Amino acid sequence: MKEITSKDLRNIALVAHGGVGKTSLAEAILFSAGETSRMGTVEDGSTVSDYQADEIERKISISASLMHCHWKDVKINIIDAPGYADFFGDAVSALRVADLAVVLVDAVSGIAVGTENAMEVITKQGTPHLFFVNREDKEHANFDKTVAALQERFGHNVTVLQFPVGEGAEFKTIVDLVHMKLVTFSTDGSGNYTTADIPAELKSKADGLREKLVEMVAECDDAILESYFEKGSLSAEEFAKGLKSGILKGALAPVLCGAATKNIGTHLLLDFIATYCPSPADLSPVKGTVPGTGQECTRPVDPAAPLAALVFKTVAEAHLGELSLVRVYTGTLKMGEEVLNATNGTTEKIGQIYVVNGKTRKEVGALVAGDCGALVKLRNTHTGDCLTAKKEPMLLPGIVFPAPVTEVAIVPKSKGDEEKISNGLQALRDEDPSFTVEVNPELRQTILAGQGELHLDVIIKRLKEKFGVDVDVQRPRIPYRETITGRADEKYRHKKQTGGAGQFAEVWMKVEPLPRGAGFEFENQVVGGAISSVFIPSVEKGVRQVLEEGALAGYKIVDVKAIVYDGKEHPVDSKDIAFQIAGREVFKMAFLNAKPILLEPIYDIEVKVPEENMGEVMGDLSSRRGRILGMDSAGHYQIVRAKVPLAELHKYASTLRSITQGRATYSRSFSHYEPLPKELEAKVIEEAKAERERERSK
Repeated sequence: MKEITSKDLRNIALVAHGGVGKTSLAEAILFSAGETSRMGTVEDGSTVSDYQADEIERKISISASLMHCHWKDVKINIIDAPGYADFFGDAVSALRVADLAVVLVDAVSGIAVGTENAMEVITKQGTPHLFFVNREDKEHANFDKTVAALQERFGHNVTVLQFPVGEGAEFKTIVDLVHMKLVTFSTDGSGNYTTADIPAELKSKADGLREKLVEMVAECDDAILESYFEKGSLSAEEFAKGLKSGILKGALAPVLCGAATKNIGTHLLLDFIATYCPSPADLSPVKGTVPGTGQECTRPVDPAAPLAALVFKTVAEAHLGELSLVRVYTGTLKMGEEVLNATNGTTEKIGQIYVVNGKTRKEVGALVAGDCGALVKLRNTHTGDCLTAKKEPMLLPGIVFPAPVTEVAIVPKSKGDEEKISNGLQALRDEDPSFTVEVNPELRQTILAGQGELHLDVIIKRLKEKFGVDVDVQRPRIPYRETITGRADEKYRHKKQTGGAGQFAEVWMKVEPLPRGAGFEFENQVVGGAISSVFIPSVEKGVRQVLEEGALAGYKIVDVKAIVYDGKEHPVDSKDIAFQIAGREVFKMAFLNAKPILLEPIYDIEVKVPEENMGEVMGDLSSRRGRILGMDSAGHYQIVRAKVPLAELHKYASTLRSITQGRATYSRSFSHYEPLPKELEAKVIEEAKAERERERSK
């Protein structure tokens, strides 16, 4: 094999909804290119990319997996990205470093929500992409219907380059519109094929689609379009140049087809990627910023340029430690070199460098600009970090992970495991930043938040398997707030006499409500020195203790104004602690007499749901005390916007997937606080009292 240059590389991400066949296509690619001697299957747990124990057990991709092969003097780096919404963070990572997205679509069920989500990222980033209509060998496969849906949803640039002949169990033939040939594949899974002229019964359809394709290609380049108008056709060179240009600019989104599990169409896909799809060199220059200044800078995709590389995935390997999957953008990453982590300012010594196929590794001395590989035992470098030359550093844009949509509270099963749990979760977060961990002092719980219940289940299982600690899962407490709706006026005298110096303080206080979101105000209206100015801060300190602890049910107090207007002190016994206690107690009394209520957190949610499931989703939201704000159309999907109390969103991700057969997703963000209905308020207060009693009896 000749030495690889940047223009000889292709970096592709396989993305789709779960179960559409990404992992099977990766198997077919590696087998066709001679990297493996047989095609593994998801069913028997023998695939190259799904090699972790929980992936084999669940028969789904959980983590992004890096592979590579060589095809016609081109090295193709392949990232198999998970398709299930719970693991979408890894799909985002894969798309961040890919130069081409291969978007798989099911020929039977068509566009699913996972496809939509991947396309949102692709469109936002401007990533060149093609569609591969898979599972053409299945009953009820319908290529034309699938293409029509793709064009309706994603625009007129969706362009057919192949179409199947004889869909269903007998499928083995594809019409290739690029070379205008009939391609018939062997049904033994070898990927071998023969070519022939397009038969008369298919010629009319092929000619019509070829004409549309040529027109689309011509429109991708002004000079080629002019030539097309003059001659009415394109030369082979013009066609190839226009096709490459169109894919690179996103003006064309080619549609290819096949059946991954039978290795039908894989060779044509590999030929197309190697011949027409962008290399890293085509995407030069690379944009970034100068660390510390934020000033924009650019570098050419050149092995001789200063280094800039991005770690897009961290994997903990049992016998090797952390493995960092990296994409080199500029320069050359060499073994033994000392580099700067521009994300956190630390330095790293580069040890062994590998090219990988799943868990199989082969050591190499360097990775050139555009290539992908794996590094071992980096001390302070994790997913999303940028490695760069120390003398001429460049910070690449990081990876923006989706916000968590579900959460649980975790409690150690064994006392003394807190540190182990903390260290284990931190290590798992280095692998997967799409979940968060928060030790919440207000709720007195450790909150684990992620993309779905399955996501959190996997994290908890890995915590046990890799770090030997087990946890119980609880429902997270809701961060209610306490406030008042009326005014009150109270006085409190604190007097303590136990021999020696006593304690004395008397405070008169009024409380009144503030507008929602105003927080807390403290005002001193004492005149005539009834309370010395030195003790006023002590009163406020006492009040602020109650703000944190709550007076009604143990939740933080908000949107209240406290006014100290009178009081008494003793020349000997008055002191700081006395006025703190008096301030605390008088505020509690006034608060409880000022018509206190509980506020609950309300969240904005957006649900992306197929039209046919709208009724169930709307009904479920109403049952959760949700207020529908509006709907927007997105192809065959509707975007439902609503405000829903956080207390009603527990396990919503799972319920949503259940009632829509996994075809809907949602996102959420905090909106505001509003009064909790009275019947629910009484229940929450009662539960808080019971909790306090339990804690006292321990």
